[in-house]
Amino acid sequence: MDFTNPLVYGVPVFIAFILLELTYSKTHDHEHNDLYNWKDLAASGFMGIGSAILGPLFKVAFAILLFEGAYELFNPVLDGVRTNFLGYESFGYAWYVWIICQLADDFTYYWFHRANHEVRILWAAHIVHHSSDNFNLGTAIRNGWFTILYKPFFYIWMPAIGFPPEMVLVCLGIEALWQFQLHTVYVPKLGFLEKIFNTHTMHQVHHAQNVEYLDKNHGGFLNIFDKMFGTWKELDDDIDVKYGVIHAPNSYNPIVILTHEFKDIWNDVKKSKKLSHKLMYIFGPPGWSHDGSTLTVKQQQRLFKKHKEASPELVYQRPN
Repeated sequence: MDFTNPLVYGVPVFIAFILLELTYSKTHDHEHNDLYNWKDLAASGFMGIGSAILGPLFKVAFAILLFEGAYELFNPVLDGVRTNFLGYESFGYAWYVWIICQLADDFTYYWFHRANHEVRILWAAHIVHHSSDNFNLGTAIRNGWFTILYKPFFYIWMPAIGFPPEMVLVCLGIEALWQFQLHTVYVPKLGFLEKIFNTHTMHQVHHAQNVEYLDKNHGGFLNIFDKMFGTWKELDDDIDVKYGVIHAPNSYNPIVILTHEFKDIWNDVKKSKKLSHKLMYIFGPPGWSHDGSTLTVKQQQRLFKKHKEASPELVYQRPN
């Protein structure tokens, strides 16, 4: 079957909605009049354009070839029937297979996204998306270019167990469309839908640098996996949300934004004498340090909880 990636149609929609939100925030909404910063939007746009150019090239070289290779290897045609190596007939295009594939995609996205926050070398690529201190639809297209290199490896198991490669790619596109529209402050909590879906307010939590919000809500279009694996948190209306990252690049230069965390990793590795420390600075959680000079998210949240219980009236100061 022939399919078109939904993102082909999504790009002009992305641009239209960014312009609509930008215009509304500047002309009608005094509360969010500073929702967009022109230099920040330009940096996000540059990285979005880069992703749009590099994406198709690497999808051919990595995703399609990788998925096709895995599909053919683990789903050979036996007696005219494509059969999975586990012994069952490979999946077709029935409507319920599409639903299962989308759920499998969402499960994979959760772990891919969570790994991007918990493994520093992956965080170095993903921090680009979080580096803006503005939360808007422009931020949605602020994507790191290096995630393209390793993302397909998280999804390779899906064609391997029998989902057609083009079905997996379409589900990835649908996931990306959902993720884009989450980046807005103009959609309030959605009632009972909050029990099932990853919503706009949940994604505000995800983009916040408030200590209690760090590394929460990694889900795609569902929140079930966050709830299952202990990373879900609801937006608290009493907390003043601060968007962005702890170690911001403090630059609108796209090259600096794309590479600053890799530079920090290199500096940490150079100053370390032990091989185990060097490896932890690369593959350990962001914030890990051999001397405790900086803290991981879990360490910060434990300290935050301790300070809050001891002196709830004091404002907690992040040690990093």
